Amino acid sequence: MERKLGNEEEELKERLKRIEMLEEEVKQREKVLKEKEKAKKQILLRLSASLWNELAAWAEDDYRSINGQIEYLLAECVRNRRKK
Repeated sequence: MERKLGNEEEELKERLKRIEMLEEEVKQREKVLKEKEKAKKQILLRLSASLWNELAAWAEDDYRSINGQIEYLLAECVRNRRKK
């Protein structure tokens, strides 16, 4: 019984180490993402109400924010332009 508990304790310690490693990896990824976000440039964009409404509906369908949707669409246009 004592031996079994010892094995379970070792397994739990191993799991804890893996969890701690994963947490550190997540923290590092978050740090990289935050640094990338800081590098983004801000622009002022004026849109008609009808275009805004269309983009808002489309963004909602794609589970994105309106800013995210506009950025996605612009990135797609740039990728398509590069292919030509």
